[in-house]
Amino acid sequence: MSVKGYAAFGPGEALKPFSYEPDALGPHDVEIEVTHCGICHSDVHLIDNDWGITKYPTIPGHEVVGEVAGLGCEVKGLAKGDRVGVGWQAGSCLHCEWCVSGQENRCGEQSAVCVGRYGGFAEALRVDGRFAFPIPKAISSEHASPLLCGGITVYTPLRAHAHPWSRVGVVGIGGLGHFAVQFAKAFGCEVTAFSTTAEKEKEAVELGAHHFALCSDAKQMKKAAESLDLIVSTVHVDMDWESWMRVLRPNGVLALVGVSDGPLNIAPDTLLLGKKAVVGSTIGTRSAMREMLEFAGRHGIRAWAEVVPMSQVNDAVDRVRKGKARYRMVLKQTK
Repeated sequence: MSVKGYAAFGPGEALKPFSYEPDALGPHDVEIEVTHCGICHSDVHLIDNDWGITKYPTIPGHEVVGEVAGLGCEVKGLAKGDRVGVGWQAGSCLHCEWCVSGQENRCGEQSAVCVGRYGGFAEALRVDGRFAFPIPKAISSEHASPLLCGGITVYTPLRAHAHPWSRVGVVGIGGLGHFAVQFAKAFGCEVTAFSTTAEKEKEAVELGAHHFALCSDAKQMKKAAESLDLIVSTVHVDMDWESWMRVLRPNGVLALVGVSDGPLNIAPDTLLLGKKAVVGSTIGTRSAMREMLEFAGRHGIRAWAEVVPMSQVNDAVDRVRKGKARYRMVLKQTK
């Protein structure tokens, strides 16, 4: 049975209807009938081949929610009709030192949902069932799908470095940042939202921020000096990283989840004198994904999403490409 979806046939091209014949289900594989798929900025990078790894035609999409329609003979814990979600990762070797220690997202043999395989802008997809996660009843599908990449991306460094008494800053109130503010508030942290757009203050407060500061205002940045224990940077532009290190208190951590092109340019004594650290983080482990979904369901953490029919995929991708989404775009399968 062929699978219908929307594929790009070259860098930057509009997506067009495309169908393919899926491989046979492996013993641990599940087939998922897609009902919703979020659009991450990584999908735009893949469409445009910004990372030099795209093979065309490519069907993007890695924030997938749907129902289990088929199971391999070794699949455990899932049944037909279960509502599940899949994020960036589609599988790993599950026997290397990283997998054995529960760090499957560090596996050198990991596979991605839409790299070298067809992703979620389609009727269905197949992945290793051990990387398909039940969605809590408390979370609707359109709110759940962006959590599977955007949500886990910010949850992971917060889980590692934030405490209920922490003072946390979130740089960039967008697709990732709006999740980070919600999670940090639910952790019990005092949250400061940083943006270059003054109009976002109202929304940042609504998301749970206790304070708001304009990055472009020198007085506000000076006032924020040595005020935070953790900064989660979600932006994709070059920054004056030394100035952000000055916002941290001693023992503070700058966690990068956005990818910028330029170097960090942080002097060693900046780290040494205050015992400060810079860390990077991508997606999360299987256990973290399950934990994050349960936590989000319990604390009412939701994507602020614009939901459109999958047939409007090009308009939706264009909004993400131009930074106009408020704050995530989600495609809904209609029949």
